[in-house]
Amino acid sequence: MTVAVYAPLKAPDHPVPSGDRAMARALIAALQLAGYDTQVTSGLRIYDGRGNAGLQADLAAKAQMEVDRLLASEDAASWTHWLTYHNYYKAPDLIGPAVCRALGIPYLQVESTRASKRLEGPWAGFAAAAEAAADAADAVLYLTERDSQALRRDAPAGQRLIHLHPFLARADLPAPSDQTGPMLSVAMMRHGDKLASYRLIAETLQQVTADWQLDIVGDGPARDDVAALMAPFGSRVQLRGMQTGAALDACYAHASLLLWPGVNEAFGLTYLEAQAAGIPVVAQDRDGVRDVVVGRHPTPEDGPTALAHAIDALLADPAARAAAGATARTQVAAQHLLPAAARTLAQALQDCAR
Repeated sequence: MTVAVYAPLKAPDHPVPSGDRAMARALIAALQLAGYDTQVTSGLRIYDGRGNAGLQADLAAKAQMEVDRLLASEDAASWTHWLTYHNYYKAPDLIGPAVCRALGIPYLQVESTRASKRLEGPWAGFAAAAEAAADAADAVLYLTERDSQALRRDAPAGQRLIHLHPFLARADLPAPSDQTGPMLSVAMMRHGDKLASYRLIAETLQQVTADWQLDIVGDGPARDDVAALMAPFGSRVQLRGMQTGAALDACYAHASLLLWPGVNEAFGLTYLEAQAAGIPVVAQDRDGVRDVVVGRHPTPEDGPTALAHAIDALLADPAARAAAGATARTQVAAQHLLPAAARTLAQALQDCAR
């Protein structure tokens, strides 16, 4: 049984690391753990970040060529299901629905979002395509409660909506952090929401009264902006650049807590990585964040002062810090690792089989 896999926003083998790429790879690992073969069907990136009708038309034409190529390929006969990761108005799946109709195989989506307000305006064409793709899905697996609200509202009759907890591409937990090192922040350095979180971190650090240090792991086009925000703190903040694999694991192995406010985060794999290592999280109570972060957290309206108070409380009480980390680690083990994801995906595929 081979599941055809497609990620219009960012292919699993895209050279630039991101949460989207990590999640696409994690889905493939979970499918394989569930006993399915997988094949990434296309590397065509379908993405319009600015609302350009000409670009949308060009990508639609390229997508049709991909449909024709795939249907003519020998591989198509082996596909029992098609799974698309992250269909939304800037990156609609223009390939999967057509291929599945032609082959008569089930079509599933993971992390599909509805945005009816985008049906007018510069993304109208792509928004309509994303809605049509979502309508075509036999099942949509959602990662956050926020996404589920619009999916339930607009679901066509007979469509299955299934909660797939965000998960890490690992079958077991790493060794727990000894919590003896600096605080840690892990995120790409992009303008917009990411930079807004970094700005909030800087405002928070100004109010922390405990003795603290912070390591920041990440890189990107807003690196200079982040460096400027952190410059007033001197050597107390260290920019460690991009870290992956064993180097990133080493950062988690000693972190005392993870600090990331989570401005407009979808869910944030860094939260799961930290909690898997038994590291407590200081974040804001936001949509997406609360789907993966254990415990109660201050609201955005509480501002940086509340985040600073949370940091002070954890740094002053190692026992409370250890207990919070252990609780988070237990939840990750139960809901956010490959075995749990594999079970959910396997059941969804079985339920949609024709």
